[in-house]
Amino acid sequence: MPAPKPLALLFADDGSIPNNPTLPLLFYRAAFDLIGTPDPEQRIEKILASHGWGKMWRNGIYPYPHYHPTVHEVMGIARGRARVRFGGANGKELDLAPGDAVLLPAGTGHQCLSASPDLVVIGAYPPQGRYKLCRGGSREHERALASIPQVPLPANDPVYGKDGPLKRLWRG
Repeated sequence: MPAPKPLALLFADDGSIPNNPTLPLLFYRAAFDLIGTPDPEQRIEKILASHGWGKMWRNGIYPYPHYHPTVHEVMGIARGRARVRFGGANGKELDLAPGDAVLLPAGTGHQCLSASPDLVVIGAYPPQGRYKLCRGGSREHERALASIPQVPLPANDPVYGKDGPLKRLWRG
């Protein structure tokens, strides 16, 4: 069965959040089949790991605007719901539900606007790149503009592997 086509969103630099000038955010609705599993966190972690994504965490999404200029990030929703703004103040709000995944290219702003109390997000990163959190200051913005284009492309789509949509949408 072919991978579903994700929603691809490209955001402009808003002066505070640089976003990624060439790689779109990919939103996969119902990417993970969680029906009937007592441990959706483990199911998502297993899929991400099988495609080479690691350095995982379980948590929510920070309630302030932030971005990662030195690494790409995937977030899978294991439990609960959230409304998240991606792309900074002029970005787009998306409602996330269990089974959804969002792939954020380096530099893409994200901020949780509201969440259910049971929200559990699984985050992961490709082996290339290093985690750094930025909140939109002017000095870090200039450094981010230089580092974002240097972040290597992942070898695999975190949800669908080597033949997933990432290859087509991020590599042209």
